[in-house]
Amino acid sequence: MGEGDTLLNAVVGAVVTVVTSFLPLAPVLGGAVAGYLQRRDGLAVGALSGLLAAVPLVVVLGLFLGAITAFLGVDFPPRGLLGVGFLGVLLLGLVVVYSVLFGAAGGYLGVYIYEETGGEPL
Repeated sequence: MGEGDTLLNAVVGAVVTVVTSFLPLAPVLGGAVAGYLQRRDGLAVGALSGLLAAVPLVVVLGLFLGAITAFLGVDFPPRGLLGVGFLGVLLLGLVVVYSVLFGAAGGYLGVYIYEETGGEPL
């Protein structure tokens, strides 16, 4: 498909991650697809795939956290809002790190699978 086209393969892997996001370790699957299509540099393309997949996940999670804090009925200026904001940013950061690290691992796995199958389609 896009052998050597890193951005295209990363986008395909990100789409796979987002579509399968209801599964545990979905970034591994998306990264593996990206790495398999890339055929080399699996860590890089898998990490990029995870980063691209994290964007919609962070947006949805950010909207969810915003809605929760809005419905808590917190008075402004709240003393606890800083703590809630810090925890929200920490949670969003963890989502990005999770997606990038597991995407990179999946990319490595995808290249490994490609090499072990001798380049034959699965």
